[in-house]
Amino acid sequence: MAARSLATVVAAALLMAALVATAALFLTGCSSSDGGTGATAGSGKTTLRVLFAGSLIIPFAEVEKQFEAAHPGVEVNMEGHGSIQAIRIVGDLHEQADLVITADYRLIPMLLYQSTDPDTGRPYSDWSVIFATNKMALAYTDGSAFAGEVSADNWFDVVNRPDVRLGISDPRMDANGYRSLMTIRLAEKYYPQPGLFTTTFGGVFRVPVRVTQSGENSLITVPEILETKSASHVVLRPYSVNLLPLLQTGDIDYAFEYESVIRQHGLRYVTLPPEIDLGDPAQADSYGRVTVKLDYQRFASVKPEFTGEPIRYGATIPSNSANPELAAELLAFILGPEGQAIMAQNYQPVIVPAQTDNYEKLPATIKSLCTPGD
Repeated sequence: MAARSLATVVAAALLMAALVATAALFLTGCSSSDGGTGATAGSGKTTLRVLFAGSLIIPFAEVEKQFEAAHPGVEVNMEGHGSIQAIRIVGDLHEQADLVITADYRLIPMLLYQSTDPDTGRPYSDWSVIFATNKMALAYTDGSAFAGEVSADNWFDVVNRPDVRLGISDPRMDANGYRSLMTIRLAEKYYPQPGLFTTTFGGVFRVPVRVTQSGENSLITVPEILETKSASHVVLRPYSVNLLPLLQTGDIDYAFEYESVIRQHGLRYVTLPPEIDLGDPAQADSYGRVTVKLDYQRFASVKPEFTGEPIRYGATIPSNSANPELAAELLAFILGPEGQAIMAQNYQPVIVPAQTDNYEKLPATIKSLCTPGD
């Protein structure tokens, strides 16, 4: 591992403090005087509870600021999570939320359409909108091992060299995590580098991540218990944003992140080929040859399986929203010109107009901003 300078450590400490402060700000949404139901905060303002993918933390901080400025009687309580965890808070834990936004739109029909509110018997959702995209990339810093030579042509070799540490997020909680597994498997076929997946992840976990091949299709099975072995070269964290401070301190050398997040934090990165970055609709058939299955018992009624496809973010207003009309106004702000400008300033690609799977069920406030999907 490259030696760490004082400046690097200080910068990392500042980044960690910023992330902690941001997380604390977003998590205070549960402490309103109404017990988290979203009715009225202690200040007398109407509150909205928003559960969203952690990769949107920076643009959504600005969304919160601007929306509250335009709505003085509203307090938006933002909570950043891994996408799966954001969905589980409503669908499995049955907590109230006004808006749910994930980095994988498929999680909404998978885990909210099929889960019902015990108080009403209604599904938690029967519509979603697809409004943003992204790409996978490999983040690093000037202090990363072999930073001077890593490239799109050799990164798969560099991350597996002795003493190099690679960070990924937990595929059981974070869409970025299962997409990282897909990216490595696709890279094995693209370059080609036979055995790359095993080289990268073999012997890393106490209970192995398994890969089976059927013709051109690969199935990656993630065990219910996923823990790295001592001194493993792979570092696992719950969410991809948890890896950023480790990059800055030099505790890891490389991490799979979304390109938007990397650019927001001013990190260096390897741009991956379209064939493996999960960002190119023209490569959908190729991406679809890899599936990740979560062998995870916490999901009561669904065994999540994710087939590779271009990254697309989704949003919905759960049926247990305390303020569905106001939540629709916030979603319209995100999908509209103000939200588009915020996303553009933060390198977050958007889909205009947003697409939906059930146009007739959409709130009237957002219909003009959406179009029926394929």
